[in-house]
Amino acid sequence: MPHRTVSGPIRTALVGFGIAGKIFHAPLISHNADYLLAVIVSRDEQRVVSARQLYPQARIVSDWSSLLHLIDSGDIALDLIVLATPPGQHRDQALQASLRGIHLVVDKPFAPDVEAAEAMINAARQASTLLTVFHNRRWDGDFLTLKRLVQEEAFGMVRSFESRFEWWRPEGFGNWRDEVTIAQGGGLLLDLGSHLIDQAMQLFGQVQEASAELARHSGNLSDSDEDCFVSLLHKNGVRSRLWMNGQAALNAPRFHLLGSKRAFTHWGLDNQEPQLSAGMSPADSQYGVTPPERYARAGTTDEIDAVPLQRGDYPAFYQLLANALLHGGPPPVAAEEGLAVLRLIERLHRQNCVRIA
Repeated sequence: MPHRTVSGPIRTALVGFGIAGKIFHAPLISHNADYLLAVIVSRDEQRVVSARQLYPQARIVSDWSSLLHLIDSGDIALDLIVLATPPGQHRDQALQASLRGIHLVVDKPFAPDVEAAEAMINAARQASTLLTVFHNRRWDGDFLTLKRLVQEEAFGMVRSFESRFEWWRPEGFGNWRDEVTIAQGGGLLLDLGSHLIDQAMQLFGQVQEASAELARHSGNLSDSDEDCFVSLLHKNGVRSRLWMNGQAALNAPRFHLLGSKRAFTHWGLDNQEPQLSAGMSPADSQYGVTPPERYARAGTTDEIDAVPLQRGDYPAFYQLLANALLHGGPPPVAAEEGLAVLRLIERLHRQNCVRIA
């Protein structure tokens, strides 16, 4: 069923102004002239001060229930709500937004479980509203480069793909991620794994077999994983091996792909997140640009070439979304694709108990 279109600018409420809301969503929304960042929802005093300084045009609302009250009273009219909240809150918030006929961006993790995600998709379908998942890592510069080269068959027949997202954070994240359980949407498999599994499926398609190893090193009572390994056998025969680790004192390559003719290796994470965190505008000429010393490498042990990386392009998500909302185009990420990733993660959780190291 096609979703309803809106007329611009797209009146948007951003719910949550932590890392996801402040660093990713707010700069990308405000950068795009098709949007009006009309409301920011946050109760944290420091975040409220920051939101007012950065986005003086936005109305600050203290909590979700207050936002709903303003919508229902007619005090605020919205076309789009962006949920940059913990995954345990996504189901109820999404259902309430859909009941009011408002389009939705849901940050990943999409939901804590498949049942919640299916309920969100069904509610949006019944309301004829658009629901999309913020899988922004599809627009990392290194991933865009690798995807293009795979499509060009630059490596011959791809045999294996390794992908890692590793940090050295021995004290934890310092936010909700450190305490929530798997049932509440916790753990790196759901958090970072949503990105890595989505990328692998974008490259190599559906998964035939999957297994995982999950471990936790911290001493609190949460059962959520901090150290994960996932092995996927795609239906096309490619083996993807994915690592997620918040306890990695030294990092391994971000990507390492082996083909029948050549290989590809890249070290280090995409630079858009630190650029946005430092306050760089997406309009800056250096935004998303990877310097030559951080180029990827491709070839064989006999001949290795530097591979310039495509410019990272997180703004593409909101540009594609604007085209969908204003002109009826496809969403930047289909909710069903987010659901497929979540189904696989839930399957791996059922297979594994988290080992407490």
